[in-house]
Amino acid sequence: MIVISEEGGGTMASREREAGAARESGVRKPPRKGLLEKRQAIERGARTVFGREGYTRASVDAIAAEAGVSTRTIYNHFTDKEELFRAVFLASAASVTADSTDLFERHFRHFGRAADVEADLLALGRDWVGQNAKHPEHFALVRQIITEGPRMPADVIEEWQRVGPRAVRADLSERLRALAGQGLFDIDDADAAARHLSLLIGGITLESFFGAVRLSAAEVEKFVASGVWAFLKLYGPS
Repeated sequence: MIVISEEGGGTMASREREAGAARESGVRKPPRKGLLEKRQAIERGARTVFGREGYTRASVDAIAAEAGVSTRTIYNHFTDKEELFRAVFLASAASVTADSTDLFERHFRHFGRAADVEADLLALGRDWVGQNAKHPEHFALVRQIITEGPRMPADVIEEWQRVGPRAVRADLSERLRALAGQGLFDIDDADAAARHLSLLIGGITLESFFGAVRLSAAEVEKFVASGVWAFLKLYGPS
């Protein structure tokens, strides 16, 4: 009997021979287009359902319906709901971190050239808080973590902190340390300074409850300006 897999594309025996040949040659074949597209659909559906329902209430059936696949297809790609949540949440956190790194690179590259550190910080702050609108699904997941914290897989929370908030602060710390070395800031503890700047500007996510509450442009500008003012009071050059 010839067995055709759910994902299609040849007999099980031929697929096993291909996999064996790839292992022997040391070359790992990329996922076939159909498999990759289904995995991406599952991940999109999972982000939507986890962000809407939370980790505990979300079901694999609901995710399958959102993704337009069968539950069997989900289990072909992920062991269980926890593995699926881990994959989509950590990938989402890494994407936000990468965007933050790019933003810091763009701004800090020119920092202080106009001899107006306050204006540079304001420009950084405006772009930084503007990132929240680029990742609504991620912050919907973060809202669920805050609500369901004790029921979430603890190792997932720890890994999120490592690849997300802590990674962003570490990058920011290095850049602030370099600027302090140029005399633009009076900073003894760059890690503390990065944490303070993250709270004074990035903390607007708490004001909006991670995007759930819409803030006006005037409210956002006031928040950024007050955060920059407070940071310069703490770390402005003597």
